[in-house]
Amino acid sequence: MLTVTPDLAHRAYDEMSRYSAEAGAPRDAARVEPPFAGAVLGALGYVVVLLLTAYCAGISLLGIDWLSAGALDAGSAREWWRAVTALTLHLDQEHLLGNLLFGVAAGVAAGRLLGPGIAWASILCAGALANYLEILIAPASHRAVGASTAVFAALGLLTGLAWRQRLTLSERRWYRVAPLIAGICLLTLLGAGGAHVDVLGHALGFICGLGVGWMFARAGTPRNRGSSLQIAAAAGAAILVGAAWGLALLHAR
Repeated sequence: MLTVTPDLAHRAYDEMSRYSAEAGAPRDAARVEPPFAGAVLGALGYVVVLLLTAYCAGISLLGIDWLSAGALDAGSAREWWRAVTALTLHLDQEHLLGNLLFGVAAGVAAGRLLGPGIAWASILCAGALANYLEILIAPASHRAVGASTAVFAALGLLTGLAWRQRLTLSERRWYRVAPLIAGICLLTLLGAGGAHVDVLGHALGFICGLGVGWMFARAGTPRNRGSSLQIAAAAGAAILVGAAWGLALLHAR
């Protein structure tokens, strides 16, 4: 029961009527797609790449300082491969473990939506693009390593997918932008920290991933749910990482 003074009765009735009309408006149901298989397998590949790189860097395989050879270096814009190799390097076990845990969680979610091959190829490309942009705009003394840029690219990818889908539904304004707000809140919560946190890299990774996710959702990608496309995308990502490290080690000799 709502009790008001007589002079406000008409206004109260009008407010309640408009609220009922708005709340009762039909809403479009979000399209539900069956999840892709192999999301865990894709995450396992991510884990293997990070652990293998950590091992090689730890023993200085081939007598090369892998950290110096592959780290993001803002003064080396021509060495484009650093944008990729830096994503696989970490400073210590805590740094590595954190990116493994968060990366697997975000990667599995993206893999279930896009398929493991396309998801991880997209995460890699978005993270590498973010790193290269950081090389171009960061101070010349800036150095950075870590898969966290790719992890936030995965977060942006998920945000872009959900945001674009929500915009196509008959929802109120704040409901339609809720995925974007949630993604930005997670970026702020997890991507900012102490003096050694690469905030610029995290933000660029999120923005690049957001753009990729938006485009995928708009284009309805992937349209083909066959395994051949996923395998091709995964192979392309593996070749890119291998080629980048080949150039890095060759250049370091």
